[in-house]
Amino acid sequence: MKAKFLTVLKYLFLLALGGFFVWLSVRNIDYEKWEQIKGAVGRGRKWVIFPVIMFLLIAHYSRALRWKLLMEPLGYRPSTFNAFATVMIGYLVNAGAPRLGEVFKCTLLARYEKFKVDKLIGTILIERAVDLVCLILVFILAIILQGDIFGKMMTDLLKSFFHDQAGNLSQRKLMIATAAFILFLVVFYIVLKRFGHIDIIARIKKIIKNIIHGLSSIRYLQHKGLFIFHSFLIWAMYLLASTAGLYALKETQYLGLPGGLAALVVGTIGIILTPNGIGAYPALIAQLLGLYGLDPDTTGNASGWLMWAAQTAIILIGGMICFGVISRYNRRKKVEPVAGLSAPAPE
Repeated sequence: MKAKFLTVLKYLFLLALGGFFVWLSVRNIDYEKWEQIKGAVGRGRKWVIFPVIMFLLIAHYSRALRWKLLMEPLGYRPSTFNAFATVMIGYLVNAGAPRLGEVFKCTLLARYEKFKVDKLIGTILIERAVDLVCLILVFILAIILQGDIFGKMMTDLLKSFFHDQAGNLSQRKLMIATAAFILFLVVFYIVLKRFGHIDIIARIKKIIKNIIHGLSSIRYLQHKGLFIFHSFLIWAMYLLASTAGLYALKETQYLGLPGGLAALVVGTIGIILTPNGIGAYPALIAQLLGLYGLDPDTTGNASGWLMWAAQTAIILIGGMICFGVISRYNRRKKVEPVAGLSAPAPE
């Protein structure tokens, strides 16, 4: 009972956080700015929605194929349609209940393919570990290519700390920071070792172990190269979708791939923060575009909400279609072999 209450409380908190981000994004918008937003959307390229849909569907399909590769060492070979449909349905469930979609898609696939759910959950842990590494790499790439946007803030912070009043690098401050970082790692290790019985510490240990186990399990895959290819393809499609989303508005079309990379990073953070990124995704995109010198309240909100709406529509429509079709597909798959046997061979 307590666990269910905490789960409901967590979902309510995430939804409230999403509502807070929605309020942040619209609080400064008056009638004139609403008209500017409507004008920006009205002048936008409506046809861009089609390549965005194509890029995201390729990414979701590639994710389904990558998931199948993770099942091969378990002896599981589901149909491609079932894998893709359950991925889309998982996204649909995640839109309302974060993280529940991962369990639901495993349960649904196990039901139709006669698999064991607990083994499928293990493949999800590997996926999450790989996606975390991919996100870190994308973030590093964004820092390198968009240093004037992301890097300037970090550089200013580091410079104010590590340099003295004359503007020279302070060896003393550098040594203090290094010692503090090493001390943090030592204390963190001791806390994990000595206080592992405490619930929150045990959860942190479990997350770290799952990430390490997930990454190490990749070496047992039969098609490692194909797995890496799909991991790259998924994030490449996300990048193209973000870039195309920026191209939809004439005010943001000049940002190109570097801008799309920056939008991918902050948009992913928004999706992590709230269910399906509601409120957080458009708010962070708006603030990002503000760093490019655009008005975050008008152009920023118009672009952020358009990109979020396109991604959400694909999840909602695609997920509901797959949910309605998957049972019929599997009923027909069961009937077909029987129908084939019922026909007598010609004499």
